[in-house]
Amino acid sequence: MKKFAEYNKFNLSDINKEVLERWNAEALFEKSMEEREGCPTFVFYEGPPSANGMPGIHHVMARTIKDIFCRYKTMKGFHVKRKAGWDTHGLPVELGVEKSLGITKEDIGKKISIEEYNKACRREVMKYTGEWKSLTNKMGYWVDTDNPYITYDNKYIETLWWLLSQLYKKGLLYKGYTIQPYSPAAGTGLSSHELNQPGCYRDVKDTTATVLFDVIDAPEELTGWGRPCFAAWTTTPWTLPSNTALCVGPRFDYAAVNTYNPYTGEKITVIMAKDCMHTYFKPEGAEADMDGYRSGDKVVPYRVVKEWKGAELVGMKYCQLMPWVKPSAKVDANAAEFIQKYAAENPGKCFEVGADSFVEMAECAFRVIAGDYVTTDDGTGIVHIAPTFGADDAKVAKAADIPSLFMITCAGETRPMVDLTGKYFMLDECAPAFVEKCVNTELYSKYEGRYVKNDFAPEFNISGKFDKAAADKAEDLNIYLSLELKQQGKALKIEKHVHNYPHCWRTDKPVLYYPLDSWFIKSTAVRDRMIALNEEILWKPASTGSGRFGKWLENLQDWNLSRSRYWGTPLPIWRTRNSGKVEEKCIDSVAMLYDEIEKSVAAGVMAKNPLKEAGFIPGDYSKANYEKIDLHRPYVDDIVLVSENGEPMYREADLIDVWFDSGAMPFAQQHYPFENKDIVDNGDVFPADFIAEGVDQTRGWFFTLHAIATMVNDSKSFKAVISNGLVLDKFGNKMSKRLGNAVNPFEIIEKYGSDPLRWYMISNSSPWDNLKFDEAGIIEVARKLFSTLYNTYSFLSLYANVDGFTGEEPIVAIEKRPEIDRWILSSLNTLIKTVDNSLENYEPTKAARAISDFVNDNLSNWYVRLNRKRFWGGGMSEDKLSAYQTLYECMKTIALLMAPISPFYADRLYRDLVHEEDAAYSVHLAKFPVADESAIDNALEERMAIAQTLTSMVLSLRRKSNIKVRQPLSTIMIPVDDPEQRAAIEAMSDLILSEVNVKSINYVKADDGILVYKVKPDFKKLGPKHGKNMKAVAGAIAGLSQNEILEFQSKGQLEILVNGEPVKIDLEDVEIFSEDIPGWLVANEGNLTLALDVTISDELRQEGIARDIVNRIQNLRKSRDYDITDRIKLTIEGDDQTNEAVLCFKEYIQRQVLADSIEIANGLQVSEEETFDIDGLTVKVRVELAK
Repeated sequence: MKKFAEYNKFNLSDINKEVLERWNAEALFEKSMEEREGCPTFVFYEGPPSANGMPGIHHVMARTIKDIFCRYKTMKGFHVKRKAGWDTHGLPVELGVEKSLGITKEDIGKKISIEEYNKACRREVMKYTGEWKSLTNKMGYWVDTDNPYITYDNKYIETLWWLLSQLYKKGLLYKGYTIQPYSPAAGTGLSSHELNQPGCYRDVKDTTATVLFDVIDAPEELTGWGRPCFAAWTTTPWTLPSNTALCVGPRFDYAAVNTYNPYTGEKITVIMAKDCMHTYFKPEGAEADMDGYRSGDKVVPYRVVKEWKGAELVGMKYCQLMPWVKPSAKVDANAAEFIQKYAAENPGKCFEVGADSFVEMAECAFRVIAGDYVTTDDGTGIVHIAPTFGADDAKVAKAADIPSLFMITCAGETRPMVDLTGKYFMLDECAPAFVEKCVNTELYSKYEGRYVKNDFAPEFNISGKFDKAAADKAEDLNIYLSLELKQQGKALKIEKHVHNYPHCWRTDKPVLYYPLDSWFIKSTAVRDRMIALNEEILWKPASTGSGRFGKWLENLQDWNLSRSRYWGTPLPIWRTRNSGKVEEKCIDSVAMLYDEIEKSVAAGVMAKNPLKEAGFIPGDYSKANYEKIDLHRPYVDDIVLVSENGEPMYREADLIDVWFDSGAMPFAQQHYPFENKDIVDNGDVFPADFIAEGVDQTRGWFFTLHAIATMVNDSKSFKAVISNGLVLDKFGNKMSKRLGNAVNPFEIIEKYGSDPLRWYMISNSSPWDNLKFDEAGIIEVARKLFSTLYNTYSFLSLYANVDGFTGEEPIVAIEKRPEIDRWILSSLNTLIKTVDNSLENYEPTKAARAISDFVNDNLSNWYVRLNRKRFWGGGMSEDKLSAYQTLYECMKTIALLMAPISPFYADRLYRDLVHEEDAAYSVHLAKFPVADESAIDNALEERMAIAQTLTSMVLSLRRKSNIKVRQPLSTIMIPVDDPEQRAAIEAMSDLILSEVNVKSINYVKADDGILVYKVKPDFKKLGPKHGKNMKAVAGAIAGLSQNEILEFQSKGQLEILVNGEPVKIDLEDVEIFSEDIPGWLVANEGNLTLALDVTISDELRQEGIARDIVNRIQNLRKSRDYDITDRIKLTIEGDDQTNEAVLCFKEYIQRQVLADSIEIANGLQVSEEETFDIDGLTVKVRVELAK
């Protein structure tokens, strides 16, 4: 019976399916978990994907990285719990539902109820669960998908409420009215970390305008030429109607310039920063005739008539540029002192909207103020201030007692001129008293309801599909406003300008800035602690931890938690709405909510307790109990609590940022602190030892994990993290369905199998580098690594089954094994150390490449090829047994080492090698190999490495001269002065000569003049090291003498003088080579040089012919499926040279091809396959089985 399975075909996709079927039948993943119960834990967190979208090829990359380390740690003896999760809330889900239902956010609560909408979201979010599970299974990612954490689960939400309550109690949760990024397309505000996702800031080409604000009460020296005005530049002309101030840099130099308006020809005196004048005036204009200008002339004349420091301009007044609406402010106890004072002094400017009082404040606006953030890098050095549309604008305006320009709604709410859908407010939505007091309806109505960007306009978003081409082609509001100002003589320059502008990370539409009421997490209060804890985390790469993430922490802003949406975790804060002191409660659990509702019912605020009506029992943490309730909107919105003073309390309408959902998963997946409190607190499941996700999560999931753990637990949430790069197409472009370059992971796995895909993605480049995905790379991996392993296993199984080798024979002691066995075993144990160390340090690429190099360079191309004859014929000698045991150990160890990266083929290979009754019959139940230090012989490995290098050099020279290896050559000449190096070469000389088919090695002194050495600088390496001195360094290198070059080559480093200063250069900075000499070819590699005698004598030619005949006969045996033990007889006909070669090397030929006899014949009739062409000579060979 054959011990080792033999195969007649090799298809990695089929192997993938067969192994997967076996795993599922054996419940192998579950078994691997059970066997590690009670072992030390290794904690891994799975970043939850959203199942409302299909998985892509980049998810294979991300999940491969995660799977590698979980499998590796399991093999190392750790119990690695891997709980899958689903991210079920947030914008992607809601936008997908709106698109599928053909509605917008404004339709929710009108065309569709919140309840119906959220039910649709719940269905949509799990739409592709089957596909995600299928990919997880097919790619071999072992994670518990049967018991995942789901962020919409009531238990999960309860933990989120508890975490928020902890922040609330610590004073880290507060409500603020600030300018915030807002996405009109998504209908919600955004946090700073959402705005810093990769690709959110992008270059856009917009219409920009430099506009002219008329100066009021200008100094006399400004009035003698033309209309005096301030020039301010803006990339957002749509904000100009909301302007209330101009800001200058107090230390900059400003100038008054007499000139002409290039559009109207009107005389004007323009004030701008001196450093910005070159943008608007040509140098020749300074000398041009001031009175000879005609409208349309290319050169506009100008003269500087006055200069100031910016601070001297502060306080100057100007006319409102676009007097559509006058600034106003709400007058109450919370109003700024200057507002209250102005209202008291100007009662005629006050008006009422409902119970609230307001005051028109145009008189306090439209003046010059100072700000340190002003620059002269672009524009005019004067910034137009619209406090309702920019945080910096609001800050400087507030400091200078400048009022904002608001629209006041019928409900008495102050709103910016642009509403939350991205259009100018409709006047019928504004309070009549406000319109009467503050609005020039004739001017405003012209643009009422106009969208400030085409991206938001309904005509370009029909049925939820954005027509970008049409939107870009159409003129937008910026153009209309700019042209109107141009006609009015209020524009100095209008042009298209490319600038960086933020976009919504989910809708790809522009973001606007709005003043909004929001709840914030005071993350800035723990900034220093987060920075300190971050320094304890192992980041791969380190640059992401210190750079992208570290710098983010250094510039941290408070976390905008509020989201004005419908499907998500409700903010668990209830507040009173009376005009007195606001009372509020932060609910920390369903039990607390239950009790508070009971109080509300007792107070007569609520008629009944909906939780009690549903049969919910506080303290019962069973799944069935929690499925009785729903903590989403609209149900929680219907709950009205009661304050300590008996006032009704209503829930704050906001949802929380979905990133809080995912960042809370270390606690929420355990339903902490209600369940599993002990295993979280004692470190069994917190913090994570390892996490991994894409680089886009650096300021997303990575940040929120870190922030929540720091604020709640004063600890880091993870100890090590891989931030993996993007998967691009082979040309380096980002993949997308729109571009048609997206790769379907299911099709790739079906075509090639998961193993070569996983290996390619990991070995091609480090996980944190961007991968240019190319199918050719998968094919190459399958060929070079997996086919090589398959062929090596096939070789072993074929001969082992013939000889009856089982792997259970008594072990041949290492000291009794031949040197080449000891070398490969030494290399194998060194490989174990390399792979183990690489995976321990989260360097999977180094591990994969080390395995590939060992399999190809050491095992297959060297050990197996050099030792084939040891497996042929005869009985089981100790030498033969040693060869079997050595190769068997190598193959079994390779299966173990590669298992974390290519789990399918590794398991198949391992099972083919071990006994079925073995306790670890699967590689994934086995222990990771431990290096045997006693088997490692570094000197032997170094000697063999020299032999391999010299062999490679000789073979390269053979290819260069088109001399095949079967043709023997006479001599290799090696210049060598180092006694140790010579000894190493001599120890391997027989092996080298055998490999390259050369008769002898001749050792010469390096400096005996036979070879002439030259050195060539590598400018790409010298440049970064030596900068501006590179040319001088290169010149000094080129001038090195023969002795200096030899010293350099020997020592690997050389110190030279450059411009009188000592400079060290390394061998890697140059290429040292020798010129060919007549009859010889020369090769150089590192500190090794050799020359090959390529002259072929008649005797060498005969031997070459004999070797060629052997090769052709062996191929013929294979094509006829002869058994490896079959004996044959040969009849040969050739020319005199061939016949003489056959007779001279008869015994050699017979021995090599298992021939009992060889006869020379004439007129031989043979088949086509038995006619050989050997270097232009026709040789006929009849091959027959011996009787």
